[in-house]
Amino acid sequence: MAQEVKYNTSHHAGGTPEARIASRLRNSGGEEADRTIKSGEGVRRVFHNIHLSGHQAQHGGPNKGEGDIHGKPRGQV
Repeated sequence: MAQEVKYNTSHHAGGTPEARIASRLRNSGGEEADRTIKSGEGVRRVFHNIHLSGHQAQHGGPNKGEGDIHGKPRGQV
């Protein structure tokens, strides 16, 4: 009697074995990289995510500062 293998179709990596393998083999850190280099194939592959010098990424809004002794902001308004 053969046993049926069931996969949860709402799983974050996918509902099939192929989708889950593809999810594990993707580059997990190259979204903000200026250049990405892949060396090797399969389970022995390596991703190099390169961020060029002078690369400025702003995360969040400008810092308004804590304010001076009169309560007026010191940073950008």
